[in-house]
Amino acid sequence: MAAGCLEDPSLERHFKGHRDAITSVDFSLNKKQLASGSMDSCLMIWSMRPQMRAYRFVGHKDAVMCVQFSPSGHLVASGSRDKTVRLWVPSVKGESTVFKAHTATVRSVHFSSDGQSLVTASDDKTVKVWTVHRQKFLFSLSQHINWVRCARFSPDGRLIVSASDDKTVKLWDKTSRECIHSFCEHGGFVNHVDFHPSGTCIAAAGTDNTVKVWDVRMNRLLQHYQVHSAVVNSLSFHPSGNYLVTASNDSTLKILDLLEGRLLYTLHGHQGPATCVAFSRVGDFFASGGSDEQVMVWKTNFDAADYGDVLKTQKSGTSMDGTHHTLQSEMDFGVHLKKTKPQDSGRNHAQQEEETSLANTLEHIMGQLDVLTQTVSILEQRLTLTEDKLKECLENQQKIIQNKMS
Repeated sequence: MAAGCLEDPSLERHFKGHRDAITSVDFSLNKKQLASGSMDSCLMIWSMRPQMRAYRFVGHKDAVMCVQFSPSGHLVASGSRDKTVRLWVPSVKGESTVFKAHTATVRSVHFSSDGQSLVTASDDKTVKVWTVHRQKFLFSLSQHINWVRCARFSPDGRLIVSASDDKTVKLWDKTSRECIHSFCEHGGFVNHVDFHPSGTCIAAAGTDNTVKVWDVRMNRLLQHYQVHSAVVNSLSFHPSGNYLVTASNDSTLKILDLLEGRLLYTLHGHQGPATCVAFSRVGDFFASGGSDEQVMVWKTNFDAADYGDVLKTQKSGTSMDGTHHTLQSEMDFGVHLKKTKPQDSGRNHAQQEEETSLANTLEHIMGQLDVLTQTVSILEQRLTLTEDKLKECLENQQKIIQNKMS
């Protein structure tokens, strides 16, 4: 680790407002908002700016199991024990549209990186894929033989990974809809799974207290961590790809250094199980939730230096159970975050500004599209309600006329 960049993570603030265990947390793109779901059936949107009030969104009829912001930050998806998925506009009104999604609890929602698709996982043993803007169901993946706890798109959107109580992690090709590999090495159920930012490997959290990292090209185990003393509920990769944060029933959060293959920090904050954890989109913060009804926001600190300083040439490490694994160069850790080459630094400043401005404009347009889509959906729902009411009125009128006639 580069000198001077290793500082302990610090607890920045905590949010209280939920009335039951927290199930899921996620940051918006700009870090201005944090979404949380809870067993209290509510979704809350917390403002990261001081003295700003939180929004409580009510709509689900049962526990909210999962929440996620769309990549643009203009929509929030949630899945619930009431078997539905909702799409919310994270504003004062808190309006939402409903997907009649599954025939059992929805455990997981995840947007593709282009914001166009949504993948959901459920206790009905299926993984389903939807279009976001038209809110149409596309297809089901149904080879799991028990509850599916989690499903995620790969960064390029071509693969889907799912984790189940059938003790497998399955890798799917989104285009062919085929299961291309099953990882069956877990000694317990698999609670959570996610792709490394490079898309080359996945990490899975298990009820056997372990965290495992697999290469999805070679389909082999790369690392195996036994650092928790209870079930691991959730995990999140740092955007640099060099660290992994985990949350467990042993009430701790752990930060793993993936390049060194070792435990870096153990964080105590929650009273009772730590149920969920997520890094912000650029990795400078992470949030955690627990069965103590609290949402905590931590400042990362340990990666305060330029990413380039942290990247190691050394790619091997010993996992926590003492066995040695080599993270071969095919792991591509940090490859996409190398320092700018010296010859690039003389690039035209105006050109860079122009590119930034263009990127911001595109992001804004995407955001507006999200909002328009959502508005149209809400209007369609209202129209349907109005039509139903009108139909009801006409039927009642006819009944009254018939009663008078008879």
